[in-house]
Amino acid sequence: MPLPSDEKLLALSNDLLQQFETIFGQYPGFRPAHAKGTLLTGTFTPSPGAASLTRASHAVRSSTPVTVRFSNSTGLPLIPDNDPNSSPRGLAIRFHLAEHSHTDIVSHSTDGFPTRTGQEFLEFLRAVAATTPSSPHPSPIEAFLGAHPAALAFVQAPKPNPSSFSRESYFGVTAMRFMNQDGVSRYGRYRIVPEAGNDFLDDATAAAKSPDYLFDEIAERVAKGPIKFHILVQLAEEGDVVDDATIHWPEERTQIELGTLALTEPVADNAREQQHLIFDPIPRIDGVEPSDDPLLELRAAVYLISGRRRRSAPQQ
Repeated sequence: MPLPSDEKLLALSNDLLQQFETIFGQYPGFRPAHAKGTLLTGTFTPSPGAASLTRASHAVRSSTPVTVRFSNSTGLPLIPDNDPNSSPRGLAIRFHLAEHSHTDIVSHSTDGFPTRTGQEFLEFLRAVAATTPSSPHPSPIEAFLGAHPAALAFVQAPKPNPSSFSRESYFGVTAMRFMNQDGVSRYGRYRIVPEAGNDFLDDATAAAKSPDYLFDEIAERVAKGPIKFHILVQLAEEGDVVDDATIHWPEERTQIELGTLALTEPVADNAREQQHLIFDPIPRIDGVEPSDDPLLELRAAVYLISGRRRRSAPQQ
């Protein structure tokens, strides 16, 4: 996939990547955010009602192979799983539609996003980098959060430690436009919920866990049997804002089940495959289109630029 031709978009993408390095340091071969992760493979099976929402091929065929990446937040490849900064957790899904054909879902465990635009997100990261324990009050991050209520709400949202990656729910950041075979379209956001239900640890229990407890647990769990998630789409209604990732829709909005993920085994040569795999937040498939959310094109560019750098680094 070629890089976008928009020079301002490319400049902002590179500024964001530089800012991640300023905060976390340089780790060639790893992602600038959600650096610590693991890959599993399995199958997606659509629900009977999926075709009423979208004509996308993985929603109408009997099943589709998938690769899924669970991850911790930050650009630190060795961040302990029980570090408060390791949330929100990430879940990215690749649907393998055919040879050289795929579509992805990128989600994380906190519903929403701290800023509406990429420029605001860059300002947020710069405020984080400029804040030190000795910063006078209001510190740069305090000043930013005070002027950006959505970012404050995101930062203050509860982020408890799950007992397992498989006992956490995940949310698509941006809305998508889904179209079915009859041409009917609806906007919606992905929600990915564990079949086993949510389960979280209290602070004392989490603190006593090992630094790799989530990664050890998911490997042990998948060895015993399939790990299942249900992929839902929360539907927007007339008047709902569909181009702003900081705005939540009411919980009572209708949710349609797209289908079920069944994860069955780790990916062989996991580290090399993580270094090679570049997820794409833009679906690029008939039946699912991006909304006009300004984060989408920027995130796609950041993922592609950082992914190419990752691939060119020495193998992990």
